[in-house]
Amino acid sequence: MTAAMLALSAFAGIASAGEIKPFSQAEFDRLTQAGQPVVVDVSATWCPTCKAQKSILEKLMKQPAYKDVTLLTVDFDIEKSTVRALKVSMQSTLVGFKGAQEVARSVGDTTEAGIEGLIQKTTR
Repeated sequence: MTAAMLALSAFAGIASAGEIKPFSQAEFDRLTQAGQPVVVDVSATWCPTCKAQKSILEKLMKQPAYKDVTLLTVDFDIEKSTVRALKVSMQSTLVGFKGAQEVARSVGDTTEAGIEGLIQKTTR
């Protein structure tokens, strides 16, 4: 019974957090066409600003308030067609969508308040 309760509590923890997954055009289209809140994180592995953003994003996405938000990650150096399609000119760019509508964009913001404000715009 203890194992079942642990499994249930682990599932409950997952269900109250937003998802973080690699960007795919199909997933982005599915989410935005369904009117879901989406944040696209365009980053590079070598970028210190991106690393600072990542830790803040991971923390915020665990909050129950953002359980319906999906964070899609884009590698700035590899996924050039996606970077161009999103009109992103540099790594450390966050783009927020409420459905298919872009509602927020920031570049290089490493403040928790600023990043949370961007996420909040996708949920209003």
